[in-house]
Amino acid sequence: MKPTLYSLFAMLIICFSFISCQEKPETPREVPTLWMAYDETSEVKENDSIENRRLRYKLLQSKFTDRNAIFSELYWEVTDFPQERYDEIAPLILEKDIPSIQQAIAANKFTYEELTLFYLKRIYTYELDPKTSLYTIMALNPDVLEEARLKDTNKATKNHEIYGMPILLKDNISTSNMKTTAGAMALQENAPTKDAFIVSQLKKNGALILGKVNLSEWAYYFCNRCPLGYSAVGGQTLNPYGRKQFETGGSSAGSGTSVAANYAVAAVGTETAGSIISPTSQNSLVGLKPTVGVLSRSGIIPISHTLDTSGPMTKNTIDTAILLDAMAGLDPTDSASKEKSENYIASVKEGTLKGKRLGVMNGLLEDSIYSATIKRLEDEGAVIVTYDAPEIALEGFGTLLDVEMLEDLPLYLEEYASETVSVKSIQDVMAFNQKDSLGYMPYNQGIFDEIVADSTSTEDFQQLRATLLKNGAQFFDEPMQAHDLDAILSINNYHSGYAAVGLRPCLALPMGYKENGEPIALTFIGLPFSELELLKMGYAYEKANPIRKIPELFKN
Repeated sequence: MKPTLYSLFAMLIICFSFISCQEKPETPREVPTLWMAYDETSEVKENDSIENRRLRYKLLQSKFTDRNAIFSELYWEVTDFPQERYDEIAPLILEKDIPSIQQAIAANKFTYEELTLFYLKRIYTYELDPKTSLYTIMALNPDVLEEARLKDTNKATKNHEIYGMPILLKDNISTSNMKTTAGAMALQENAPTKDAFIVSQLKKNGALILGKVNLSEWAYYFCNRCPLGYSAVGGQTLNPYGRKQFETGGSSAGSGTSVAANYAVAAVGTETAGSIISPTSQNSLVGLKPTVGVLSRSGIIPISHTLDTSGPMTKNTIDTAILLDAMAGLDPTDSASKEKSENYIASVKEGTLKGKRLGVMNGLLEDSIYSATIKRLEDEGAVIVTYDAPEIALEGFGTLLDVEMLEDLPLYLEEYASETVSVKSIQDVMAFNQKDSLGYMPYNQGIFDEIVADSTSTEDFQQLRATLLKNGAQFFDEPMQAHDLDAILSINNYHSGYAAVGLRPCLALPMGYKENGEPIALTFIGLPFSELELLKMGYAYEKANPIRKIPELFKN
């Protein structure tokens, strides 16, 4: 039957209506107010009497960052992720290592997108509640869910275990689509920048950059004896094992607290002397400070080109190996950078403690948790060699950092800072901070004062640097050579200064919890470029001593 003129006209109207409806943009849903700044006076005052000055907070919430802006962009996608689905996949994700998560995804138990939404839902649930917020998230990658969907579509291209794994970065590591601030108001609008080399490596290997996390401002080389984990941009990072009760460790405070609370698979921290190992210890994690050169320094806001490195912070040794492997590689723009000579993943599980000669400093055996751990290591076949630590001073350590930061920071700003950043030097930052001294530097900027006051000559500096490196190496070489040791065992970051100037890698793992619940770590310190050997020993230790437990407040 032929269509009539009327029926043709009606069909045209329907077609035009359909096209019109298809082209009409969906009305965006209005995002509600997610965070209301509250009066924290009484909460802060509770800590006034604490003996530890670094737990006497002047404020918790940043005065300058709108947390609604951080969380609004992904809000509806996160909100629409069903709680029932979250609960269903939680046992397959919480506290699980990367190989286990990858196996579950391969078995179609959940997708990379759902994995990302799982972590985002945790972040939104805990960080937007004043009773649980750790003030640890500085930025979220607005493209991360789209990127996760692409990972699901392109599973066949998976070339590394890090593929599709959501990773958080310390906010002194440059990224192309998020601000890089070091927690400082002078860099609050530092975007866009170029990706740091290690970020490019992570992306090349398929990782998902979930966001940026808080840190001690300027990597804790800014204010004297101020709280760890504080920055003007991010506020005061808190420890999930005891909010306002335990230190977060620093300067990679957000990297530690976020992973401990299961906000991501893992995080990347940076260290000059203790800044990975300290928050790793305080948050019951596994963290590696590699030998300088194993990971590129390019695109990371510096303190000292002699000592600076980035490193992985995770919940277990195999994830530490995977994250290290994903970031490693030769960076032609970094003079210290080395070719990746090891596959850090392949042989970690072959690690053993049997026959390993481990050095124990007599002075540390007074710690009951450490002493009990040493006994267990001996029971597992390790050869324990006790000795008295050599008395070696590290005079001039601060001068090394002062001189190199004064030199290195302008180089970073010239190469990586966006056009929105006006400061070009430490002196410029100090002048900027005077515009609002109570807001921008509530704990003052005493270390910056010392940096610009330093008058060390070039000749004296070179001699000082050489002496420090010699003394740091001697502190470990002397006992290691005398007793043919495979590693030296420390507590937390007690010997991070020596390891820094000795150019020694450190691996910290959970050792236990004090009577008040505060975590404590066992730290393996090895020969330069012995990362794989440390990871193998760490894996064997961890397998025999499954110490880590999720913070009580963040169990669900």
